[in-house]
Amino acid sequence: MLIDWIQEARTKAQGIVLNAGGYSHTSVAIQDALRGADVPVIEVHLSNIHAREAYRHHSFVSAAAAGVIVGLGIDGYDFALQALARRIAPREPEILSV
Repeated sequence: MLIDWIQEARTKAQGIVLNAGGYSHTSVAIQDALRGADVPVIEVHLSNIHAREAYRHHSFVSAAAAGVIVGLGIDGYDFALQALARRIAPREPEILSV
């Protein structure tokens, strides 16, 4: 189901904010789906995964993400949305004066 949702994002979304929970540390399939979605991904973890068990220190999701936010609780989602919005917003052309 999660992989279907990620694949659907390719045509229906401009980016993904994802907390894959325990799948972050175990699922190459989710990493493959994220790479195939071809949209920016921000990975979020409520807790600091680096302060937890050693097996949680590696994330397959991180390898496909533009950024990772860990340990900031629910605020991490807000920061992720802000970062994603900046990545997908059209940018004003720079005007150079001579």
